Amino acid sequence: MADPGMSVAPYWELTFDADGDVDGPERDRLLAGVTARGVRDLIVFAHGWNNDRSGAARLYSAFFAPVPRLAPAARIGYVGVVWPSMRFSDEPIPDFPRPAAAQPVPRPALDKDTRHALLETFPGRATVVDRLARILDQHPREEAGLEEFGQLVRLLVEVVPPGPQGLFAADTEAEGVPQSEPGIFSRPTADVCAEFAQALARLEAPEGRETFSLPNPWDGAKELLRQATYYAMKRRAGTVGERGLGPAVGRLAQAAPDLRIHLVGHSFGGRLVSFALRGLPAGVRAVKSVTLLQGAFSHYAFAARLPDDPRAGGVLQGQERRIDGPLVCCHSRFDSALGTFYPLASRMAGDDRSVLGVDVGTVLGARWGAMGHDGVQAVPGTRACTLAAALGAPPPASGCVNVDAAEVVRHGGPPSGAHSDIVHPELARLVLAAGRVR
Repeated sequence: MADPGMSVAPYWELTFDADGDVDGPERDRLLAGVTARGVRDLIVFAHGWNNDRSGAARLYSAFFAPVPRLAPAARIGYVGVVWPSMRFSDEPIPDFPRPAAAQPVPRPALDKDTRHALLETFPGRATVVDRLARILDQHPREEAGLEEFGQLVRLLVEVVPPGPQGLFAADTEAEGVPQSEPGIFSRPTADVCAEFAQALARLEAPEGRETFSLPNPWDGAKELLRQATYYAMKRRAGTVGERGLGPAVGRLAQAAPDLRIHLVGHSFGGRLVSFALRGLPAGVRAVKSVTLLQGAFSHYAFAARLPDDPRAGGVLQGQERRIDGPLVCCHSRFDSALGTFYPLASRMAGDDRSVLGVDVGTVLGARWGAMGHDGVQAVPGTRACTLAAALGAPPPASGCVNVDAAEVVRHGGPPSGAHSDIVHPELARLVLAAGRVR
């Protein structure tokens, strides 16, 4: 029976827990349904920052809505992946504006909705969340207060006891050793918060106006919490992709050998579907396309060698060859979350260069850039084009393709910019074109 709240049918949900374990009955309904409904092309979409099922479902319904009109003769099925992620309340669900009655929360206070989301995302850490909220409300002047705040942030996001999630945090590795801990966990909290505060001030300043005042580190404290939480979600996305979605796709391929599967991911959902390639059973060729929408993971993740370190490479190197079709990576210069804060938060522990007073994108973007900011990097043969060009000609049959989507992915205010501006019929068309769905 069709879901009355969903714009398309047949639609199924596939739910995973933080360790990648799938909801068995949902998986079984999907396996039976694709065969019974005669589905030929299955579009599987993984969300990013949404922290509840209803928010994810609204995104999927809005994004999928134009697909039946764009491919009326195709036998398409739709899957919405639901995984336990985290969304701060000052970030919009893609294409869904905040209610008019909602008032912005002054920085750096922690509003009740975000506190609730933190408690849901990190069960058993209520004492830590309450103390973080109190410190943000008080923002004591002593530097010891900032250091306590930083210690609590680290305590919130660490994996206790050590489990499978700890294996999936890295995007790159050096000589087989994952490089996963960003500088936000090792550098003095006051320095990190000051850099985040300066970056926020620049994003919020009127266009063309420089900011010269020294930042108040407390103005960047909430951003430290946000970025640390994203780091935990990055780790979780890899876990769910490789341990959960990859094997589930393998089961689908076994149950329906002619099924053509198209993976789509927004933000850390892009990391999730990419890690699913690493979790595919040997010999499975059912994935016909992967489309990354503002992917929030390293642009070197698929590289065999990093340009500045020949001993290092991406943890997903060569995985694009698991796709029987192209890997399409959408990026936009209007994505502040990935153009400014991702490279700041992704620096390695040993890199202590300050970025105060310089162009963040210039200094850090090349080394610590994200897929959704400038596309796949250091993978030979990667092609690049505009969104209009990608929609005007058939995509390559294989390999990586960077698509500049800034012509539509362009709206949104600080701190995330256009990171969630992904609900556009042009992007739905791109998913269909990548998978040659007709």
